[in-house]
Amino acid sequence: MRDVIHFGSKQIDFHLEFTDRKSLGISVKPDLTVYVRAPFDTSIEKIKEKLKNKAPWIIRQQSFFLSFHPKLPARKFISGETHLYMGRQYRLKIIQGKDESVKLKGKFLLVSTTDKSKAKSLLKEWYSKHAKNKFHSIANPLIEKFRKYEVEPKSIVFRDMPTRWGSCTPKGKVILNPELIKAPRGCIEYVIIHELCHLIYHDHTRKFIDLQTKEMPDWEKWKLKLENLLA
Repeated sequence: MRDVIHFGSKQIDFHLEFTDRKSLGISVKPDLTVYVRAPFDTSIEKIKEKLKNKAPWIIRQQSFFLSFHPKLPARKFISGETHLYMGRQYRLKIIQGKDESVKLKGKFLLVSTTDKSKAKSLLKEWYSKHAKNKFHSIANPLIEKFRKYEVEPKSIVFRDMPTRWGSCTPKGKVILNPELIKAPRGCIEYVIIHELCHLIYHDHTRKFIDLQTKEMPDWEKWKLKLENLLA
């Protein structure tokens, strides 16, 4: 079932499930969803009281995960629009020609196409290709650093994720969103390091944060830039 509590000006929606567990558990998922699992005999009043006590923590967790949510406004893919690549802004220029290509030239992102309606798919393909090349070159030295902890990702794969910049599966596969190529290198390093830390600590515990800080002391700066740049 679903319900809601209010904490100050914030509204916290949550999913509630009654189980045969002995204690009440609260978790926040990367998509910002709040899940509550409670013993069968727990009253709604007690559950909401517990949630209000944990509200500051819930809001912090949601804010933390929010940095991994792509927020770039929808583009129309017409000449004159601003598009990002590696944190820099480029002016889109669409040219009707005989070939299909995308190139960076000065401050412009030039798209040549036989049909201007293809600009979106051509640009997406170009971003995806450059993301794979860049991410591997950025990730390799970071993976090498993490070998001192006797961990290494099983693989690095690329997947469009509407609500995530990156993730790490329980089996050690690191997944990166190609859209991250629009952010500066420091933001990309932050996401990769974050996921590599998950190879050691699966949850966002104090040990996880300490490890992330050890490997990237200024991670908070890049987290904030990622939150703000692609808004």
